[in-house]
Amino acid sequence: MRHRHGYRKLGRTSAHRKALLKNLAIALIEHNKIETSVFKAKELQSYIEKLVSTARNADLNAHRYVFMYLQDKAATKKLVTEIALRYNGRNGGYTRIQRTRLRRGDASQMAIIEFV
Repeated sequence: MRHRHGYRKLGRTSAHRKALLKNLAIALIEHNKIETSVFKAKELQSYIEKLVSTARNADLNAHRYVFMYLQDKAATKKLVTEIALRYNGRNGGYTRIQRTRLRRGDASQMAIIEFV
């Protein structure tokens, strides 16, 4: 049983899951809103909120920490210099998940995740 387990496996190996979350985070930072499945969105929400909380410091260590997780210079720069500054007075809750539709191929619940 997986009661109180820390994360969702999403049917992937650990390296594949890490790459998936990294790519979803980069897409969210670039576009400010993406559509994905509900469970991926919930995992991404936890992943991106930790990065935004760290990026709010806007110092060199914040840049390095965020780059370690994203491995994308443009996304790191945008997160630290633009997005994180919007949330200086806010303690968490930087993203919103809205359920949208059922995917036609497998009837999976889809959701939009966006910055508040």
